[in-house]
Amino acid sequence: MMTTSDKKKIQQDFKEKMDYDELLNCMRCGFCLPSCPTYIETGHQEKYSPRGRIALMKGITDGVIEPDDDIAHSLDLCLGCRACEPVCPSGVQYGHLLEDARSILQKHKKESVPVKILRKGIFTELFPHQNRLETATSLLGFYQRSGLPKVARKIGFMNLFPESMATMEKVLPEVPKRKEIRQRPRFFEHEGEKKATVALFAGCLMDTMFFSTNNATIRLLQKAGCDVVIPENQLCCGALHGHNGELEQAKEMARKNIEAFEASDADYIITNAGGCGAFLIEYDHILADEPEWAERAKLFVSKLKDISAILVAFDFQKTHHLKLPAQTVTYQDSCHLRNVMHTFREPRVLLQSIEGVKYEEMEGADTCCGSAGDYNIVQPKMAMQILDHKMGKVEKTQANTIVTANPGCLLEMKAGIERVGKTGQVRAVHIADLLLEALE
Repeated sequence: MMTTSDKKKIQQDFKEKMDYDELLNCMRCGFCLPSCPTYIETGHQEKYSPRGRIALMKGITDGVIEPDDDIAHSLDLCLGCRACEPVCPSGVQYGHLLEDARSILQKHKKESVPVKILRKGIFTELFPHQNRLETATSLLGFYQRSGLPKVARKIGFMNLFPESMATMEKVLPEVPKRKEIRQRPRFFEHEGEKKATVALFAGCLMDTMFFSTNNATIRLLQKAGCDVVIPENQLCCGALHGHNGELEQAKEMARKNIEAFEASDADYIITNAGGCGAFLIEYDHILADEPEWAERAKLFVSKLKDISAILVAFDFQKTHHLKLPAQTVTYQDSCHLRNVMHTFREPRVLLQSIEGVKYEEMEGADTCCGSAGDYNIVQPKMAMQILDHKMGKVEKTQANTIVTANPGCLLEMKAGIERVGKTGQVRAVHIADLLLEALE
């Protein structure tokens, strides 16, 4: 529970740190309401809408509303999918407001010792250190190869965990050995006519748990005529920190990433994870008040492109023959790739260019699947509710291949397939993996 002193400190921080002009930009028109998953899923409760949450933030900033646990829950329940932004006639940067508000509330949050230790372990000791992530995921790989998963499921051990976590354990990709990760080169030469030098943002989980997808991305870039550099010393993008109130830690990671990629002097910086890309492309926003970094961040952002965008820009689908066995394919947008990076046409162009593919657009493909970073872990009930509705939309397409452009979405769709009992009949795949499959 918040004390009176805590509430006054929070109100003061809201007054000093929230962008009041941005709060005033919201006209309360309600155009955002039909696009907000939590507003819909909670039976149209205003406090779980973007408009309602902005009103709560403004009320705290104005000193007419006292912050409490209910308001904190309202902000925590937000997916941060930012589907409200493209439909807003005033162009309100809701995502920026949400992250600033969460950062303030997290600063004043009273947490138990175990929670503090857990947060410190995740946000400070693990994700900012790629070598530690490699060690952690290599242990997962050992567990997968040991045969223990089958034993754990057979004896019912996984039933001790929440249903969402037990399902997720089944659909995790096979993690490569640490030696394989460490031995991959840092430079890959183009094939055919050279078109550009690109630097790959390898990511934290993408370069461990989804290592094969990164390798597929590299191969596609080579085929497209790109020299590919993987800069050393790059870190996690910081999205996990930014979305969970650890904004100062996210800024520090942004500075280190900018420094790492400056050394590559690449024409483009390529990402294959919508969630990472959306945070990377806002480095100029989070570092705007730091004179030493503001311009460097702008240059970094100006070079950033999703893998699908660079491939279409270089006419990859026209210069390469893509073919797959006959199948029906549908596409689930990464919320952040669509709503923040504004990349949604390119993945569809690539998929529709594959011979043998019947492309079916999914109703509501632009709405969140329920993954939203760590949302499906911290808000499992709402996440599963959203996922179940999403799988109903998938069923209508009669697709046997669901394509995504973000690791979290990929795992969530795989979990959805498991939940509806379609494992072996329907598959979920990252667009880079599918394109390489079609190319080879």
